[in-house]
Amino acid sequence: MREAAFVKQNKDKWLEFETILSNKTNLDPDLLSDIYIEITDHLSYAKTFYKNSNTERYLNQLASKAHQFIYKTKKEPKNRLISFFKTEFPLMFRQHHRELLIAFLTFSFFVFVGAYSTANDDDFVRTFGLSDGYVNMTLENIENGDPMAVYKEQGEFNMFLGITINNIKVALFAFGYGILFGVGSLYIMMRNGIMLGSFQYFFFQQGLLWESARTIWIHGTIEISVIIIAGCAGLVLGNGLLFTGTYTRLEAFKRGVKNGLKILISTIPFFIIAGFLEGFVTRHTEMPDWLAILIIGGSLASILFYYIIYPIRLHKKLAEQDANRNEILLQLID
Repeated sequence: MREAAFVKQNKDKWLEFETILSNKTNLDPDLLSDIYIEITDHLSYAKTFYKNSNTERYLNQLASKAHQFIYKTKKEPKNRLISFFKTEFPLMFRQHHRELLIAFLTFSFFVFVGAYSTANDDDFVRTFGLSDGYVNMTLENIENGDPMAVYKEQGEFNMFLGITINNIKVALFAFGYGILFGVGSLYIMMRNGIMLGSFQYFFFQQGLLWESARTIWIHGTIEISVIIIAGCAGLVLGNGLLFTGTYTRLEAFKRGVKNGLKILISTIPFFIIAGFLEGFVTRHTEMPDWLAILIIGGSLASILFYYIIYPIRLHKKLAEQDANRNEILLQLID
């Protein structure tokens, strides 16, 4: 397409953009974003076919003006937080599903190791899985006819607060130990996996597998899931040291820290939910099985959707939009 034809085809739209950008109040963020995308598309086309022309210079100025407005009209922190959880984080996390899979497989393997070791060594649960004090207390609770009494010993709020803080600490360790080239995060996965496996097999030995599972996994579904996700964050940090790609080692490390922190931040609301469930809901061991299963199923569905399904869908949607824009550009070229 000749430059004159290109200008004639789009000049009315550019003048409209200028008018909209000149109105410095009540700019619709979505409209502003659409304007910026379209202008940059036109600018890219002009740079390719009309290099150093007046058209390129004009569009460059228009794009700069739109860019300035975007950053001058940033939304307030509340909306920024919504944007982080709705778009920014899921798109970034889609790139790290491999690390999530590694963390999950490591954790799952050591759950099996913990269960197998407990089955073949009566002392394993006391030595490596759980403490002597916890095992003795649980056996006493079983004798008293209330195996899950440990979840009723503290007040609701105190238990909620204590559990939430403790879980966040575990997540921080899982992330921070990633500085050891990811090995430290895998160690946290190993340690927690062994504890869970020996814990569940211990209740199986007491003939209480179902009762323990229906109670513990009310909060444990989210709790364990986000600990694994925190392990994924640590692996992202470690990969920044090991696999630099086209970046310098320092830049790759910075990107690993940044993305790992974003993953860690995403887990905080889920840890709060898990703490709430453990402090206020798990203690009601008399609840019917269907309700416990509903809570567990809903928790699992929420984790799977937000961390796996939604990032894939969002990434696919944006890829399709990019493909459509490229198709339009190709049509303009023709």
